[in-house]
Amino acid sequence: MTTAIASQLKLLIDSNTELVELSKADVYWQTKINQAVTETKTPIYLVFPQTTDNLATIVKQASQHHWRILICGSGSKLNWGNLSQDIQLVVSTQKCDRLIEHAVGDLTVTVEAGMKLAELQRTLRGQNQFLPIDPTYPETATLGGIVSTADTGSWRQRYGGIRDLLLGLSFVRADGEIAKAGGRVVKNVAGYDLMKLFTGAYGTLGIISQLTFRTYPLIATSQTLLLTGKAAQIAQASQTIRNSGLTPTAIDLLSASIVKQLGLARDIGLIVRWQTIPESIKQQIEQVQAIAQQLNLTTSNYQAQAEMELWQKCAKIAGISDSKTTITCKIGIAPNAALNFLQLKQVVDRDLAVRIHASSGIGQLKLKNIDNEIIPQMRSYCQKNYGFLTILDAPKSIKQEIDIWGYSGNALKTMQAIKNQFDPQNILNGDRFLV
Repeated sequence: MTTAIASQLKLLIDSNTELVELSKADVYWQTKINQAVTETKTPIYLVFPQTTDNLATIVKQASQHHWRILICGSGSKLNWGNLSQDIQLVVSTQKCDRLIEHAVGDLTVTVEAGMKLAELQRTLRGQNQFLPIDPTYPETATLGGIVSTADTGSWRQRYGGIRDLLLGLSFVRADGEIAKAGGRVVKNVAGYDLMKLFTGAYGTLGIISQLTFRTYPLIATSQTLLLTGKAAQIAQASQTIRNSGLTPTAIDLLSASIVKQLGLARDIGLIVRWQTIPESIKQQIEQVQAIAQQLNLTTSNYQAQAEMELWQKCAKIAGISDSKTTITCKIGIAPNAALNFLQLKQVVDRDLAVRIHASSGIGQLKLKNIDNEIIPQMRSYCQKNYGFLTILDAPKSIKQEIDIWGYSGNALKTMQAIKNQFDPQNILNGDRFLV
C-alpha cells in the first residue's frame, strides 16, 4: 500500500516536486512530524509541491484513495493541536511561496500560502509598507500557517487580528478542486465567510493556497515603556491608558516571572508600545510616565535595538517551548479578570510565564514542569471568566492524557456540520482540531 502511494504520486507530480519517505527525511522534519502524530506502523510520505496545480493533484489523488493528510507550511507549528492518527501523507506548502501581486497604492498584497512572513516583510519594506502580524515564530512561520492557527501577536491592539487583515483567500478543497474567495470578496456562493472560517481552523477545511492581505505604511519610529509594580496599580494604569485618547500599537500584561527574567524587579508588568512620529511618541510617553508616577509604578524606556530585543525576549519567554518538559498554552479571559489571573496561587508559586493582551484578554502561558493538575485548574478559572485555555505544544504523553482544547460549548455540532460539508471523508488534518 505504501509503495503504491509513492508510485502513484510520482506519476502525477512534476519532477521538481520533492517526495520522500519520512524515515529518509532530515532530522528537522522527522522530529516535527513524530511530535504531531501517534505511533504508526505505516510509513509516512512527505511531499513538497511547487505549484497550486500540483498541490490540487496530490489532494485529488488522496481523496480518491482515502489517504489521510497532515498539512503544514514550514512545520514550525506542526506539533500544535491534537495528535493526528493514521496519517499517510504530510503535505508542506513551503515551496508554494510566490508573491502574486503587490498593489502598492491600494495597500494590498497577494501571496502564495507557503511564503514566510519574514520574506514578505522584507519585500514590503522596499515599498515602505509592512504586514502587522507578530506570530510565535516570526522568522520561520509561513503565512498559511499563521492564518490556520490565528497566530496574530501583540499588534492586535492597533491593527486587529488575522481576520481584520485578511481580504481574500484561495484554497484546495478536500476533493482536489480549487476554490476562491479572492480580493475583496468576503463571501462565497454558499454564504460562508471563508476568511472567518479558515482563520484558526488548523487546516481542517481545506489547504490554503493563496492569501490577500491589507498592508500598512511602514512605521517611522518605535518606542516602548515597561511599567512595573503592584497588581492594583498596574490594573489602574492599564484601564486608564485603554480608556484614554492614547494610541499604542501594543499593550500587554506580564506576569512577575517574565518581568524577573527580563532582569527587573519581581513585580507584575505592563508593556506599552508606540509606533508613530517621534513628536507624538514623546508626548504620549510623558503622559503615561505621569500616570505611572501618580500610581507609584516604576518605568523603563526602550528604544532602537534594545526595544526590539525586549519584545523578542518577551515572546520567547512566554510562547516558545525550550525543553521536552515544557507546556505552552493559548489562553483567553475577560480583560477585567486578567490581573487576577496573574495573581493566582498557581501562577505565582510555580513561577509561570504569562503574557496577556490587555484589551482582548488573549494571551500565552508557559509551564516548564509537567503537572496534570494545574492545567484543568487554570482552564476552569479562564472558563469561569468567559475565556478558554488551549494546550498548543506539549509532550505527546500529556496530549494523550489531557483534553488539549477543553471546549464543551454548544457550537460543536455546527462545527462538525461545517467540517462534514468541506471534508466529508475527514482526510484533512484529521483529529488535529476540535472536530
